[in-house]
Amino acid sequence: MPRLGSFNGFIPPYILSRIIDHGGEHQRSHALGTLSHVRSLLHNPGPPGVRQAPLGELERTDDERAQRSIYDAKQGMHLPGTLVRKEGQAAVGDIAVDEAYDYLGATFDFFWHVLGRNSIDNRGLPLVGTVHYGQQYQNAFWNGEQMVFGDGDGEIFNRFTIALDVIAHELVHGVTESEAGLVYVNQSGALNESVSDVFGVLVKQYSLKQTADQADWLIGEGLLTDKINGRALRSMAEPGTAYDDPLLGKDPQPGHMRDFIETREDNGGVHLNSGIPNRAFYLAATAIGGYAWEGVGRVWYDTLCDSRLTNDADFSAFARLTVLNASHRFGAEARETQAISDAWGGVGVYLT
Repeated sequence: MPRLGSFNGFIPPYILSRIIDHGGEHQRSHALGTLSHVRSLLHNPGPPGVRQAPLGELERTDDERAQRSIYDAKQGMHLPGTLVRKEGQAAVGDIAVDEAYDYLGATFDFFWHVLGRNSIDNRGLPLVGTVHYGQQYQNAFWNGEQMVFGDGDGEIFNRFTIALDVIAHELVHGVTESEAGLVYVNQSGALNESVSDVFGVLVKQYSLKQTADQADWLIGEGLLTDKINGRALRSMAEPGTAYDDPLLGKDPQPGHMRDFIETREDNGGVHLNSGIPNRAFYLAATAIGGYAWEGVGRVWYDTLCDSRLTNDADFSAFARLTVLNASHRFGAEARETQAISDAWGGVGVYLT
């Protein structure tokens, strides 16, 4: 298995840049500190300070339960921090600690019970999280070995443990690196982001026992404070509608290839153009109906684990494999297969 080693942060750099350009002094200061840290990690993967043991040295287990350890950075940036809650221990009363513990467990349970996957690496990798990272740090990230959560600034962002799908999203970057290694740039990078959104929202829907029609299809709901005009960071149903705020601007995600964004920023638009495959998944899930994790979710997982998926795959290549995997799972003429094919056409991604 390849080492799970790249940095993926939940808040896109362009949002932090927008805060720096348009926020108040306090807001600019914390956004600048977060963005500078994000850029340092992108150029030098791996945060500073003492880190926990490399993946190969962590004790794995064949147990059907998550093996969780939650640490407190105490507003520092030294990882992993002080151990505050281990697997099986009772809640400690710190909401960030307890949310991280619960939501790491919910993500593990989804992958185990729905997909038969034993943790991120499918070999029982213990799940490690550090909360209270940095001074009002405005992000959450997977660093290749563990989850890290900032507290937000309380003005724009709430604590980053508040949303189950945010935690699941970041953990799924580890699954993607383990299985497909999708290069984090351009369309393959947008697919990398989209896969995390897909399984992040499926973990939330599974936890709430929501059908595709009942779900809100929002990513990061609750993360924005009530001072910001926005419902979430992204909408899979309607990319480009998650927020529209004087400080953050308008959600820039496209939902169709005719609006595809060509840019050198954001690693070639990985957080932007991910709206296109996101909407394709939503269209397929709602066309099929029922619980999305039982139908189209399994097809997306089959595709992520498919040896034919190259690490530089573009949208069309990924789309073709989803249809092939749907045909294998449901049959070439099945309504599920047709719904997935139609969904890609509905966002301007064609299989030829």
